Amino acid sequence: MTVTHHVRVHRSEENLAREDQLAWKIAEVAVDQVEVEPAVVDMIINRIIDNASVAAASLTRGPINAARAQAFSHPVSTGGQGATVFGAALGRRTSPEWAAWANGVAVRELDYHDTFLAAEYSHPGDNIPPILAVAQHVGSDGRALVRGIATGYEIQMDLVRAICLHKHKIDHVAHLGPSAAAGIGTLLGLDVETIYQATGQALHTTTATRQSRKGEISTWKAHAPAFAGKLAVEAVDRAMRGQTSPAPIYEGEDGVIAWMLDGKDAAYEVPLPAAGEPKRAILDSYTKEHSAEYQAQALIDLARRLGTENPALRDPANVDSIVIHTSHHTHNVIGSGANDPQKYDPTASRETLDHSIPYIFAVALQDGGWHHVDSYAPSRAARPDTVELWHRVTTAEDAEWTRRYHSEDPAEKAFGGRVEIRLTDGTTVVDEIAVADAHPLGARPFVRENYIAKFRLLAEPVLEPAEIERFLELVQRLPELTAAEVGELSIIAKPGLLEAADAPKGLF
Repeated sequence: MTVTHHVRVHRSEENLAREDQLAWKIAEVAVDQVEVEPAVVDMIINRIIDNASVAAASLTRGPINAARAQAFSHPVSTGGQGATVFGAALGRRTSPEWAAWANGVAVRELDYHDTFLAAEYSHPGDNIPPILAVAQHVGSDGRALVRGIATGYEIQMDLVRAICLHKHKIDHVAHLGPSAAAGIGTLLGLDVETIYQATGQALHTTTATRQSRKGEISTWKAHAPAFAGKLAVEAVDRAMRGQTSPAPIYEGEDGVIAWMLDGKDAAYEVPLPAAGEPKRAILDSYTKEHSAEYQAQALIDLARRLGTENPALRDPANVDSIVIHTSHHTHNVIGSGANDPQKYDPTASRETLDHSIPYIFAVALQDGGWHHVDSYAPSRAARPDTVELWHRVTTAEDAEWTRRYHSEDPAEKAFGGRVEIRLTDGTTVVDEIAVADAHPLGARPFVRENYIAKFRLLAEPVLEPAEIERFLELVQRLPELTAAEVGELSIIAKPGLLEAADAPKGLF
């Protein structure tokens, strides 16, 4: 059973009791000793594989090189044995907050891992790097790691269901800081008071503007969730040392809701599991078959189908206009409704192009598919016929697609749209898609074999065959792993790969 908590702003003189604060209720969920259901365990394994997949594909990219170099500039902290960093030898460790940083950047860089969309956006797989880093540092076993990750997913996704951040131009990682802190609290078996303080600190320090996902999108897009994970680790450390946080962090008259979100008269209904209720939220999330913003996934599938069935649509000489009728979120975040000229710029960054549905739809239509590297290559973006077609693609908000986007009925909830292509001969082609092929309700839902296939595809260029098999064998035994085996839950790059990558110098 889920309990819905009414959350509103309280004046200071109301003296809201700790037990009635959202941060305390989150902490109570975190300390609940309920067992993790088998289906949830299986999905956690899938998502650890998924994270490793996209991290492998990112190992030599600039942001990862920089984050890894920063991490290895810091020695293993006291109090544990440190944590592994993607690509490096298992014995080469760093302090857990810096491992969370480096691994978090690697996971997010290609925008290619799991997603959950409701009132807010999220990539709940971002919880895994900080929770795993702490598990390795302190010597937790696989069962404890599973419980921590289940909490991280549950808390972030429950916050995402209820509290919209982007409307107020607050970056979505503000829900990740509290969830990662709560997940670490579960992992370590901390008490309610400590997790409450850590959750408040993690929220307080991870509220930032959405400019990181607007206009000319920078490399910070990959760093933002890693920074939230790093701060969550540090918040837990401070709370364990008895340090307290601003409170009530959500409900206070100078708190997050009053001044950053819907204001002093605001109220939210936040769903959380009741005591003894299993944490199942991860089962409502979904991963990506394509390396692009999640709201582009279904439209990529529709575009590749349309182009394959009717190759004439790939030639701009035959196309007068393409209008994608879709949800408010898709139109305003990755569509023409964002009013970002960069979304139509052939010289735009990769981070900008993966948030441009006009570009993505044009390329998928022409190529009949999508590739995490080739589809973003500067030469691909600058191809004259692509630019011509791309500039004829616009989006429009459709009330029905917006309603379906926000629907709480899984059978209705949709992230696609209806596409109308007007040809130069006066005829039109109209088609639509509700969910991506890989979605649980899609044409080809992702199951374990798909996660493994994605890992093999992305890992083969950078990992030795034996290393691929080692990791896959290990991760699929997750609940029964010893502490020593949890310490091996990483991927090791081919000899010389990281050494050949540019490692920029900085302050450290």
